[in-house]
Amino acid sequence: MNARETAWRIFAGELNASSLERKGDDDTSPSYVVTPLGSMVNRVMAAGVMTEKENIGTDDEPMWKARVQDVTGSFFLNVGRYQPEAAAAMANLDTPAFVAVIGKVRTYSPEEGRVYVSLRPEKIVQIDDRSRNLWILEAAESMWDRLLKVRKAVTNPDAGVNDLIAMGLTSAEAEGITMALDHYGDPDSSRYLSVLQSALRMLLPDREIDLGLPEEIPSAPEEIEVDEEKGDGGMSSADKEDVILALIEELDDMRGKGAPRSEIDRRAAMEGISEAEVEEISDALMDKGLVYEPNLGYLRKI
Repeated sequence: MNARETAWRIFAGELNASSLERKGDDDTSPSYVVTPLGSMVNRVMAAGVMTEKENIGTDDEPMWKARVQDVTGSFFLNVGRYQPEAAAAMANLDTPAFVAVIGKVRTYSPEEGRVYVSLRPEKIVQIDDRSRNLWILEAAESMWDRLLKVRKAVTNPDAGVNDLIAMGLTSAEAEGITMALDHYGDPDSSRYLSVLQSALRMLLPDREIDLGLPEEIPSAPEEIEVDEEKGDGGMSSADKEDVILALIEELDDMRGKGAPRSEIDRRAAMEGISEAEVEEISDALMDKGLVYEPNLGYLRKI
């Protein structure tokens, strides 16, 4: 029997940026999502604010979908009858609420090269803001530790797995970082340092922490709300939001699933809006309460 996998403390922004999977050798071997910083993740402990939940099943057989937001983005939860403890907890939670979630990472690939990540919770508990802040600190410490270890590999580009082990990394760390660099390339360290800055500013609001980097909260709407700036095709940020909203409404089949993100991306590209911009705009619209994600990989207007 395999030992239970470590529950990683990892920010949603890094987990959701993951698109590499390492499958187990057989049905009994664990599978992993490999993050851009080389974490081989099977289980996570997440914490944040549960901003919304929905029972898309029945009263007799509930199937819950929920969204938990941390300082970098959102974890997406799917809870069904095979997670009775988590399902019972979901039924008794009112949103918004601080929660901690322990669960397995699941992936969904509606098309080649596109991976969406969600959590299948084993346990959900309501917590207070102090517990949430302790989790932020642990996630930040974990990110900093992994940045230092990735740096060893980046500054020694010819180093293989055995070389990294000789430098003090565990075999799992060396394997994960090697796979991540091959798949994603060298990570943008300024992005992750900005995440750490945001986390520290939240934990220590009176310290005026400034690492010389912009605040990094990828889902924050102010990052794209600059109407005067024109992108390709002459559209302002507000114009692009209007286009995405119109596409979501047009492509929603009204049968519970919503508008598929893959089709939104395709149609938006025809309007000169890149896939990365669609992702940012979608996050901003969710933050504004204009759209939500009824199913993983789908959007719907509220």
